[in-house]
Amino acid sequence: KTCFACHQENGEGVEHAFPPLAKSDFLNADAERAIGIVIHGKNGSITVNGKTYNSSMPSQTLTDEEIANVLTYVYSSWGNSNKDISAAMVSKVKGK
Repeated sequence: KTCFACHQENGEGVEHAFPPLAKSDFLNADAERAIGIVIHGKNGSITVNGKTYNSSMPSQTLTDEEIANVLTYVYSSWGNSNKDISAAMVSKVKGK
């Protein structure tokens, strides 16, 4: 529900404001980076599917298991790469 506020129920984001999660080259390129963004948030410019977005995503206060579940859902939806994210992967990124 938290993700849907900005990235929308269909994962397509809001043009010029919030990047899409659907078929996202940025998301699919690096699962550890995606985990880090959920943990730490993200400020500044990124390019997703050839379009630049410059907005802010706050860090999320979720457990490792919740982060793993959310990202596994996102990766298995909307034409993404079907990566499975585990709580151990989240913990590893937190430890860096």
